[in-house]
Amino acid sequence: MRNRTFVALCVALGWLAAAVAPAFAQTASGPKNPSKVPRGADGRPDLEGVWDFRSITPLERPKELGNKEWLTAEEAAAIEQEAAAQAAEQDRRTPGDVARAYNSFWMDSVAKANARRTSIIVDPPDGRLPSTVPGAFRQVGSYGEGWTAGERPVRYRGGGLYPAAPEDRGLAERCLVGFNAGPPLIPGGYNQNIQIFQASDHVVILHEMVHDARVVPLDGRPHLPEAIRQWMGDARGRWEGDTLVIESTNFTDKILSFNDSIQSGMGTGKTLHLTERFRRVDAGTLEYSFTVNDPATFTRPFTGIIPLRKSDEPIFEYACHEGNYAMRNMLAGARLAEAEANAAK
Repeated sequence: MRNRTFVALCVALGWLAAAVAPAFAQTASGPKNPSKVPRGADGRPDLEGVWDFRSITPLERPKELGNKEWLTAEEAAAIEQEAAAQAAEQDRRTPGDVARAYNSFWMDSVAKANARRTSIIVDPPDGRLPSTVPGAFRQVGSYGEGWTAGERPVRYRGGGLYPAAPEDRGLAERCLVGFNAGPPLIPGGYNQNIQIFQASDHVVILHEMVHDARVVPLDGRPHLPEAIRQWMGDARGRWEGDTLVIESTNFTDKILSFNDSIQSGMGTGKTLHLTERFRRVDAGTLEYSFTVNDPATFTRPFTGIIPLRKSDEPIFEYACHEGNYAMRNMLAGARLAEAEANAAK
């Protein structure tokens, strides 16, 4: 039952369609053998390449697991087997069923539980999101708590429920930001890849989902003026030993501070301070961690860890509106529904 609950939570949060390959044994204490970490000419760890961040580990730990951070090998194997079975079930369709429009062909394959962790969140120790402060904004689907019809902006990333106009669709449907690209990276669905380009004074992170590229200066320059806001924030990087640390501020208030699924989240980007850490563990593994600090939304900061797997596959160009015929159909359907409602008056 415990394993079934774990997988069910993965599905509920939208992370099940993702997966990671090896059950990495490394922990946050550092690589087992630092001499095995590939390095560039400047002696810094070489972070370049394409990295896959898929995972079936849920964002939050099931409550019944308490402070249990790690699965046994047997528990992880059982979860992986059940996840594979549920992925196969996705291919079974009934006539007229549009809820399963994306069968497993389109989704990243299910493989191994992410480092055998019981949750992506590692702090707080219970692996759960901290409480929100009283009055913190929350949005779920097209209507959240206190949400009224037609109120904008729509800040969540998934699909809209009431397509009155393009502005009422989710941000990913509008090709503004990817639903899993973050920042921070949150596994889910497909296109779960980034490519890192590294120089002495800049790092570039190319997100496959909705083809965004973050150019991160490493030269100590200050952040942009507070009035300048960006969809993916204003990033500044530095090295702390062998770890690349990226701090991002100046997010637009048109996004949520944190998305706990592709169709829900809380806060707004205006008050978000995000810290990301990239640490090369070995030739095939890059540990990614993120810390969300938003005192206007959460009662305390929280941290998550995801091991990224080195991929030999290239990043492909992501076509969004170019092939999004569904948007036209949804909006046409909304206009037809309006005309029928008006005719019935």
